[in-house]
Amino acid sequence: MDNTEMVSKNFIEQIIDKDLEEGKYDTICTRFPPEPNGYLHIGHAKSILLNYGLSQEYNGQFNLRFDDTNPTKEKTEFVDSIKADVAWLGADWKDHLYFASDYFDQMYEGAVKLIKKGKAFVCDLTAEEIRAYRGTLTEPGKESPYRNRSIEENLDLFERMKNGEFPDGSKVLRAKIDMASPNINMRDPVIYRVARFHHHNTGDKWCIYPMYDFAHPIEDAIEGVTHSICTLEFEDHRPLYDWVVRELEYVHPPKQIEFAKLYLTNVITGKRYIKKLVEENIVDGWDDPRLVSIAALRRRGFTPESIQMFVKLCGVSKANSSVDYAMLEYCIREDLKMKRPRMMAVLDPIKLVIDNYPEDQTEILDVANNLENEEMGSRKVPFGRELYIEREDFMEVPPRKYFRLFPGNEVRLMHAYFVKCTGFEKDENGNVTVVHATYDPETKAGSGFNGRKVKGTIHWVPAKEAVSAEVRLYENLVDEEKGVYNEDGSLNLNPNSRTILKDCKLEPSFGDAKPYDSYQFVRSGYYCVDAKDSRPDALVFNRIVSMKSSFKLPKPE
Repeated sequence: MDNTEMVSKNFIEQIIDKDLEEGKYDTICTRFPPEPNGYLHIGHAKSILLNYGLSQEYNGQFNLRFDDTNPTKEKTEFVDSIKADVAWLGADWKDHLYFASDYFDQMYEGAVKLIKKGKAFVCDLTAEEIRAYRGTLTEPGKESPYRNRSIEENLDLFERMKNGEFPDGSKVLRAKIDMASPNINMRDPVIYRVARFHHHNTGDKWCIYPMYDFAHPIEDAIEGVTHSICTLEFEDHRPLYDWVVRELEYVHPPKQIEFAKLYLTNVITGKRYIKKLVEENIVDGWDDPRLVSIAALRRRGFTPESIQMFVKLCGVSKANSSVDYAMLEYCIREDLKMKRPRMMAVLDPIKLVIDNYPEDQTEILDVANNLENEEMGSRKVPFGRELYIEREDFMEVPPRKYFRLFPGNEVRLMHAYFVKCTGFEKDENGNVTVVHATYDPETKAGSGFNGRKVKGTIHWVPAKEAVSAEVRLYENLVDEEKGVYNEDGSLNLNPNSRTILKDCKLEPSFGDAKPYDSYQFVRSGYYCVDAKDSRPDALVFNRIVSMKSSFKLPKPE
């Protein structure tokens, strides 16, 4: 019997296999082509990992190329952030880093070539007139009155456009294709416009800039990209893509393939909306942990491996669909549970005094870092007479089935002893400030508890050696009950998306915590040291995800 594992390939892999078998390409080259007009988000991660993964699978080449053809919205800040995000995800472009603006001369030459072939013309219609002439989905467009200018006149006007003789918006260069085409993108699209803007890469060299649909296929062809993999909204643009590389007579034209975008439920990914949130100080920059930009996910504590797992679970298809955010949370829990130490942190502290424990004594307990991963070893945790416990782990008058501390009840202190509550103290407002207990020295962890059992186990932190920290609890930035957008298109924000807890108490092992270090806080969730605000003498932690998950992997069919 053949035990060879059958590997199911997605439709893109099947296309590539066929192209290679038929000899259309000797090897493959893919690319990730972001526009540097904002930070990347979780949807971009799918494209990055898909393109990079294919280049690795077929032993090909992967390019990182910035489609920087619109200087009105582009910044060096965005270029730097994108490079950091792509590298963090594990996509290595080696020495294949490119900018569309590096090809502006070739794009200009390509436009001149189209004019000489009678396939492009300079048009004086305004943007509003061009839209009016374009027609509708059911009615053909109307030809521009400037469509039949001579080749000589078009060459002269286009050069004068380049030389800055005409004001912005006064003239455009349009491809001459078919105003009656059922595909509106083919109705003499604009391929160049006059725009006097300083460019982050080329400075003030150019006052005309190519349109994306014209520039993009040229960039792919120049770089030797074989398979231009993009999302479904570009499917209707493919005929124009193919027209450009065909009319410019590239010997090995790239092939455009579309796949479905990655949509996450109840998150904000639109750059326009995020930009507004940043500018109005509703969020703490593009990397605010409540966002799903890659920088925000990294700052919150997500790992590259968790994003890779998430993208793999989502798969590649031609059908748009939405993925529950709970799947992303599932992936980070799965990635961290065997990698990170499980340590004790008290977020809402109340003091526990063990009255029969010697006042001057401090025990050093040996505590496993991760009970499911022995290779992570152990650490030393001091134990003494005064501890901090969670306020919710004590109740003066408990409900039924409450197995934590209350007067007369006994619990196990994690890694330590059994303690019995003997009383408590209150302040003038009636708030409990101190819980008193006694311990049984015969019940030390590892001793077998002297044959005794209790129903409740709680964690603790030694009061004298505790490390203080700020902890930030994050919920969804939008109101999940009402959806992302209101009827007027505004964002439906959750006013309780961030809760800041001051003066939390952590075990002393946290004293060595550095930015991006992550831990499991026992009984609470996974947390990461904030890379922006945390300092050695004032630690700040972000909650990555809680312990509980609502997501379950579907059973295989």
